[in-house]
Amino acid sequence: MQYIDQTPDLETKIELIKTLNSVAAGKIYVEIERARLIKKLAKIKEEQGLIAEAADLMQEIAVETFGAMAKTEKIAFILEQVRLCLDREDYVRAQILSRKISPRVFEVDPSKEKKKPKEGENMVEEAPADIPSLLELKRIYYELMIRYYSHNNDYLEICRCYKSIYEIPSVKGNPEQWIPILRKICWYLVLSPHDPMQSSLLNATLEDKNLSEIPQFRLLLKQLVTMEVIQWTALWNTFKDEFVNEKNMLGGALVEKAAEDLRERIIEHNIIVVSKYYSRISLERLAELLCLSIQEAEKHLSEMVVSKSLVAKIDRPMGVVCFQTTKDSNDILNLWATNLEKLLDLVEKSCHQIHKETMVHKAALRG
Repeated sequence: MQYIDQTPDLETKIELIKTLNSVAAGKIYVEIERARLIKKLAKIKEEQGLIAEAADLMQEIAVETFGAMAKTEKIAFILEQVRLCLDREDYVRAQILSRKISPRVFEVDPSKEKKKPKEGENMVEEAPADIPSLLELKRIYYELMIRYYSHNNDYLEICRCYKSIYEIPSVKGNPEQWIPILRKICWYLVLSPHDPMQSSLLNATLEDKNLSEIPQFRLLLKQLVTMEVIQWTALWNTFKDEFVNEKNMLGGALVEKAAEDLRERIIEHNIIVVSKYYSRISLERLAELLCLSIQEAEKHLSEMVVSKSLVAKIDRPMGVVCFQTTKDSNDILNLWATNLEKLLDLVEKSCHQIHKETMVHKAALRG
C-alpha cells in the first residue's frame, strides 16, 4: 500500500489499487487495509465526477463489523458513505447508513476511554493521522443530517441537529460560530409545527443567556410563547430583512418553502390562541382575527383538527366554530356533583358567618 502514492500517473494508481483490492478481498486479517483502499479509489472516482460509482464502491464495505478498526475511523468511513449517498440524492440509503451511527457515540469522553487491552483481546488499531477527532466528526455528522432533513423539510429535526452542533465546546466558545447557529435554531423552532417537543425546545432556547446577543430573535420567540394573536404583516415586515440576510450566514439560506411555512405557523399559533380564549366563535370573526378569508380560515382550522393539534367542530350552516370537547355523561355527572359540593360548602360557610355575627351582636347588646 505504501507504493500507491509513488505511482507515476493516475491510471497506474487506479490499477494498483484495484489489484491490491482483489488480493485483499475475502481476507479478514487485511479487511481494514481493503477498506482504506476502497476509500482512496472512491475519492479518485469522485474527483472524476463519477459520484454514483464512488457511492457504490463505498457501500460494498460494512466497516461496522470490523473489530480492529479505530472508532473514529469507522465513523468517518460511514459518514463518507452517507455524504456520497446524499450527493447522488439517494436519501433512503443515506438514512439507512446514518442509523449505523448512534448519536450517543459523540458524548463519550475520549480521555476516559483509553484503557489497556487485556491478554487475548483484539488489538484496536490507531486511526490514521488524516481522520478527524470525535468532536469534528460530530459536527460533520449533524451537518449531513441537516442536509438529509432539509430534503424532507423536517424543521424540528433540523433544529435539533443545529442544537447539537451548538453544544460542541469549540462552537460555544466562538461567537462568530454560535451566533449564526443560534439564529438557525430560532428560525427552525418557529418553522416547526406546534407539539410538546417543539414547546420544550422553545422554552429551553428562551432561557439561553446567549440569546440576549441577538435581541431580534429573542423577541420573535417571545411572541410565539405569549398567548396573543400575532399580526402576520407586522411580523413579516419586522423580520423580512433578517430572513433574507440568512443566506449570507453560516449554513446558508433556509429551505425554499420556509417563507410560506412561516406564515402557516403564525396562522396555527393564532388559531391556538383563539381556541384558548373562546369556547364558541363565528367563522367571520375568526377569519377577521386571523386576517384571512373565511374559506382560508376554515381550511387551516380543518387541517389542525385532522392533525390532532386542536379539538374543534364547525357548524357550517350557522357559521360557528365550537372549541369545546364533547363530554360524556360520567364527566357531566362528576362536574355536577363537584359543583353541588362547592355550593353546599359555601352555604355552610355563610351559615357559620351569620351565626358568628349574631353571637357578636348579642354579646354587644347584653353589654
